[in-house]
Order: sequence, then structure tokens, then C-alpha cells
Amino acid sequence: MGKHTDSVMTDLAFVFPGQGAQKVGMGFDLSSNFAEANAVFEEANSILNWDLSNLCFNGPIEDLTRTENTQLAILTCSVASLRVVQSFGISAKIVAGHSLGEYAALIAAEVVDFDSALRLVQFRSKFMAESAAQTSGGMVAVIGLEDNKIERICDQIDGVISIANFNSPGQRIVSGETILLDKSIPLAKSAGAKRVIPLPVSGAFHSDLMMSAQKQFGSVICDYVFDEPKIDFVANVTGDFAKTGEKIKKLLVQQITNPVLWEKSVQLMKGDGISHFIELGPGSVLSGLVRRIGNDSICFNVEDMKSLERTLNGTNTA
Repeated sequence: MGKHTDSVMTDLAFVFPGQGAQKVGMGFDLSSNFAEANAVFEEANSILNWDLSNLCFNGPIEDLTRTENTQLAILTCSVASLRVVQSFGISAKIVAGHSLGEYAALIAAEVVDFDSALRLVQFRSKFMAESAAQTSGGMVAVIGLEDNKIERICDQIDGVISIANFNSPGQRIVSGETILLDKSIPLAKSAGAKRVIPLPVSGAFHSDLMMSAQKQFGSVICDYVFDEPKIDFVANVTGDFAKTGEKIKKLLVQQITNPVLWEKSVQLMKGDGISHFIELGPGSVLSGLVRRIGNDSICFNVEDMKSLERTLNGTNTA
């Protein structure tokens, strides 16, 4: 990529992380150094009428990891990172987000503003937390097992269990009833999985156990206006471009119970000329996934001053 200007970098995508990326202290460094980032946290505090910034900066981790708080916190941190990067004149050709991360991506694409996105995520997280509390569900990572073998295991177990995230080659997340996940672990290992790792999540996200949340969210989102994306937006549910506000609304509702097609999404972006990815928000999980999907991809992340400096230096010289 060349020097920073206010024109779009045709080989660059912005990607935004989902739930699980949270950590105490996130956003503090950028908020302390950039008025653009601080303004995002101030706006979030005002919209929510409570001090989200204090929770992000100081914890405690027990409160930060609660679904109804985590989603708001990660969205706010991601948008703060976005505003900082934009202040340097860096613009992307394509945006995508992993699960919750889609809302930050939609802000970047100017489909919705931060106020609307934060309010929608407030509803989404509340409904998902309630669904999780009403069902006994969880998620496990399955490493190194072919999709057809994972699907066969899910099919032979009677109940709600399915692949929730197609993250990268050889990494799938299975979601479902806890008792069924317990049954699936030895079956996956005996089928040849290298590792099967239970994840520290409160519910069976992206599965039919979230159907109640999906229905409630569907009745709320219809009140919001979505514009057409100004930047190409890749949707989780299809792994393809979504080009109208109304289509994106429907996909966001479906996403609550449907799998995240992240590997397909990244392949689409790479096929469209994307070679550089900037992950905006806490952590660098997506950068790792992107590299595994195509080891020729050049990935940066922006979550604090050190990672920002690396990104600015890298995008100037790459």
C-alpha cells in the first residue's frame, strides 16, 4: 500500500472482532491519546446512561465478560479504533465483521450510525443473554477435522448441535446443548480431531437455541433505517456482498441462529483483490484466522498506540 491519503486503498479491508476479544484495559490507550477515540466512549456513556468506558478500562473482568456488557464494550472499542485509523486518512475497499463485529463494519460502511448500532447491540446482547439463561448451551472448538465428519457427528446426535463458525481451514466451532457437546467431544477425537476445546461462553450462539433471541431482535430491528453501504460489506450468513439496507437487516436477524461463514468471507475478499487487512478492536484473533486462510495476506491490528504505530508504519511501506 502507498502513502496515506483520503482515497480508498483498493487492496485493503477493515475487519472487526466479535465476542470473546474483550479484556480489561481495552480502549484506554487510544482514548487517552486521541480525541476521536475518547469521543466514541463519551458518546457510548451518554447513549447508555452508564459508564461503559470505566468498565472497559478498569473492569472487573467478571462484569466485562457478561454478554450484555461484552457486546457493547467490543463495539465501542472497535469504533474508537476505526475513528483513529480514519483520522490518518486510511480508508478500506471492503469491510466485514465476525458475528458482533458486523455492527462496527456497518458503521464503517455508513449503513448505520454509532447511536443506532449501539442501541441495536444493546437489544441483541440482552436477548441473547436471556436465551442463553433459558437454555443449557455452549460451544466447542474442533481443530483438524473435516467438515463432513463434524456434520456427521452432529447428525448422529439427537438434538440441537451444529457448526456455528467456519473460522479457518481446520478450525470450526460447534454450538449446541451442553449435554450434546459433551457427547460430541469423544466422537470428534475418535474421528481424528487434533484437539477439541470447550469455550468459555455462556450460550450456544449461532444455533437454534438462540431462536427466541432471533425472534425478539427481528421485531426490534424493523424500526431502524439502514442505508445502502458506501463501502462493500461482506455478510457472515452468506459469505457474500450484501448491497441494500433491507437485505442487511434480514441477514443480521438470521445471523443470530446461523453459522458465521468467516473462511468464505475472507476468500471472497481476497478474490476481490484484498491483500491487506486491518483488524480494528481488541485483540488480533481475526488476523490469525485471515493468515491461516491465506498465508500471503498482510495483517495489522489497531487496539493501542503500539499496534497503531506498527500499522501506520506497515501501511506506509507495504
